[in-house]
Amino acid sequence: MSALFEPITLRSLTVPNRLWMAPMCQYSAAPDGPAEGAPGDWHFQHLAARAAGGTGLILAEATAVSPEGRISPYDLGLWNDTQTEAFRRITDFLKAQGTVPGIQIAHAGRKGSTERPWVNRGAPVLPGQRHGWEPVAPSPVPFDDGFTTPAELSVAQIRELVAQFGASARRALAAGFQVVEIHGAHGYLINEFLSPFTNRRTDEYGGSYENRTRFALEVVDAVRAVWPDELPVFFRISATDWLTEDESDAREGWTADDTVRFARDLREHGIDLLDTSSGGNAPDAKIATGPGYQVPFAERVKKESGLAVGAVGLITEARQAEKIIADGQADAVLLGRELLRSPSFAQHAARELGAEVTLPQQYHRAV
Repeated sequence: MSALFEPITLRSLTVPNRLWMAPMCQYSAAPDGPAEGAPGDWHFQHLAARAAGGTGLILAEATAVSPEGRISPYDLGLWNDTQTEAFRRITDFLKAQGTVPGIQIAHAGRKGSTERPWVNRGAPVLPGQRHGWEPVAPSPVPFDDGFTTPAELSVAQIRELVAQFGASARRALAAGFQVVEIHGAHGYLINEFLSPFTNRRTDEYGGSYENRTRFALEVVDAVRAVWPDELPVFFRISATDWLTEDESDAREGWTADDTVRFARDLREHGIDLLDTSSGGNAPDAKIATGPGYQVPFAERVKKESGLAVGAVGLITEARQAEKIIADGQADAVLLGRELLRSPSFAQHAARELGAEVTLPQQYHRAV
């Protein structure tokens, strides 16, 4: 029996296998007009192909809770009825293939208002330029050279953002999603609040660990309040900013110890799985990459907090993914680039591991 192709049940939802698709921005939504931020044909084929390929759970890309919450003007959003309705075509198809549809809801914070990655290397789009806006953050600290200094959020604005996350989660449910993931990683808004590297506030949302985690936990509570008890909520985190791992770097950042502590808090607030990534908050951090380089963070969280975890990071081979699950390092693996290269990776992995995976009838001749 293959551990990778064993079902997993979270709350009342059973996912058919442990091989899942991580959220990957496509930067392919309309930037304005009646279909602004809504998924189209590109998003349908992108997600549908991986479902037909046997992926157990698919998380749609970082989807903004407000227009200003996008990374680029070409990002998906979930702040109006047109967007909600457009997602139903996708969720209906994924369910028909036996795949669980999930969505990541997000706010880009100080990393917002940029070009698509393949246009001028994702350079900032400045306020006043076409499709540009003023980004916001916990503190007025720009992401990198050339980026706009973000406006510091007021307490009233923070509370409005919490409400926007709750509203987007409600729309995600109406759109047919069965999992919602809160994006708290990669230097985007929630991560910016968590880390002392980017959070320089002196009010109730800054300073101490308890204050820096307040916004994230308020978002979790707002989402959990509108999400059915029988369905799971995930949280994606950067387990470390990769600052304190470098002894030559004196900057203070979010650490793996913080992540373990926070995982316990998230569990108390109703989070069912921690999608464990790293980095993205300090553009010049030194990150030691390699096959499965982020798996140890997930393993530690699982062992020390008791929270279910997903592992990510250069997982590219079936037997590598199988070992992660079989050895108890994680409860699921989330693939990114490998699923871009091979939409039917799950089918190939099942064949290699001697397991079974649900295939569309149209593809049975390939078995």
